[in-house]
This record gives sequence, C-alpha cells and structure tokens, in this order.
Amino acid sequence: MVHAMINQSSVTTFFLVGFSEYPYLQPPLFLMTVAIYTVTLVGNIGIIVVRRINPKLHTPMYFFLSHLSFLDICYSSVFTPKLLEILVVEQSTISFKGCMAQFFFGCTCVITEMFMLAVMAYDRFVAVCNPLLYAVVMSHQLCALLVTGSYMWGSLCAMILTYTLSELSYCGPGIIDHFGCEYSAIISVSCSDSSFSQIACLVISILSEGSSLLITMASYIFIVITIIKMPSKGGLQKAFSTCTSHLTAISIFHGIILLLYCIPNANSSRLLVKVATVLYTVLIPMLNPLIYSLRNKDVKETVKTFINSKLQPHSIQF
Repeated sequence: MVHAMINQSSVTTFFLVGFSEYPYLQPPLFLMTVAIYTVTLVGNIGIIVVRRINPKLHTPMYFFLSHLSFLDICYSSVFTPKLLEILVVEQSTISFKGCMAQFFFGCTCVITEMFMLAVMAYDRFVAVCNPLLYAVVMSHQLCALLVTGSYMWGSLCAMILTYTLSELSYCGPGIIDHFGCEYSAIISVSCSDSSFSQIACLVISILSEGSSLLITMASYIFIVITIIKMPSKGGLQKAFSTCTSHLTAISIFHGIILLLYCIPNANSSRLLVKVATVLYTVLIPMLNPLIYSLRNKDVKETVKTFINSKLQPHSIQF
C-alpha cells in the first residue's frame, strides 16, 4: 500500500537529527525511554491478557480498552525503537520508503485512538445515562462496528496524507530535524509546493479532532446532567469513578494533539515539537494502562489473583 504511493524523489535516504544538539541529554533520555517503553509493553499487554482471563471484564468498556492498549503498543513501537537508535548511534538514517511507512502507521494509530477514546466516551454515556438498556444498546455488533469504523477512518486519513507527502519532491541533503517522520518535520525538507498537502492535513486534523471532541463533550455533558440529578451519593460516586480515568486519558491525549496541530505557530519551535511528540509517542502509551488499572478494582484483583497463582504452586495430587 505504502509502496504504491511513493513517488520518485531525488532523496532516497533521510538523516534524522533527533536530540544530537543536546548530547548531555542523550544518556538519561535513553535510559528513561527504555524504562517507559518496557512499562508500556508490560502494562498494555497486561490489560489485554487480564481482560481475556477474567470473565467479569468481558464487557464493552474493556473490549474498547483492550483495543486502546493494542493501539498504544503499535503506536509506541512505530517510533520508540528509532528514537532509541538515534540516542545510541552518532548518525541515524531512514529510507524514503521507510519514512513514508513510519508516518502512515503512526498517523493511522493516532487518528484511530482519537476515535477510540470518543467511542469509550459514548460507552460511558450509555452506562451512566441508560444503565438498564446498556446491554441492549451496546451490543456485540455495535461494539464491533464502532471499533472497525475507527480503524477504517484512521487508515483512510493516513493513506490520504501519506499520498500527499509521497507526491512532493525532496532535495538534498534530506536532514529531518526530528527523531522520526512526523508530518511537520517531513514537510520542512520538501523543496516543492506543499500547500495541497498542508490543506489536506489541516482539514483532516480539524475534522477528526473536532468530531471526536464533539462526541466526547456531548457524551460528558449528558453524563454530568445525569449525575447532578442522581438522588443518592453512592450512585454519584460510582458514576464519577467510572468516568474520571477516561477523562484523564482524554485530557492528556487531546491536549498534546491540540498543542501540536491546532494552535497557530506551535510548530515554530522544533524543540517543542520533539518534546510534544515524545510525550504522545512514548509517555501516553505508558500512562493509559496505569490510569485505567490503578483505579479499577476488577483489574487489580485479577492481577493479584494471577500473580498469587504463579507464586503459590498447586499441591501435587496423586
């Protein structure tokens, strides 16, 4: 797919600058990234495994959460290995095809996760506002449709943007002032008119970000109204507990995306772009399993039971 969209260009290899202008930061950044990436893989794989082994977690909420964990694993794995390579070797390169492929998969994961969070907000809306009809409304067919739609939209948007980038010309020396093939970094090394690609990026960003935020905000407006009308404090606390984790994840994710792509002149500082990209490629995938699991009794109990079953061998029966 990516290969078919790649146009002939005078540049066949890009040089990634990364954080080479801050050599004193590279050793601690390498160690920190390795630690965070390890926690990301363990945490997100753990969420997927926990959902599979605990029948109590076979619900729409955890179905969506397991897909969110899968996206976090994929997205973090698209950029983090290259970042670690840049922090170790003196000069890192990436082929033109590899750059386009990295951008395509990274973009797909970001947009898909954007809508996955919106789907999870709708799920919370149904759970809080229509608890008696929750099982009927959030059927297996609807859940599968919502997840499939999120993946398809993410892939379509990424395909369009990758195509517009592949049609540009890139002249030497092909130095990308970034640790990966992020959109604004790729555009900065193009020597042809990139206005069409930038318009496409702006339209897709506003459409995706706007629609996903609209779904999320509308869902939580109705949730807040329903919570306010609740007569019992117990119901109030339970409703809040089911939503605070999701709101935290949404705030962090959308806050960084808005900073990077929807605020004028945010891309004027390359260091700001690099730091923000590190946050949502390395840090957010680690935070999501922590945010959802640390506040969830079912997840914590399943993990404890699983660990105890491994640490305490069953007695041998003859």
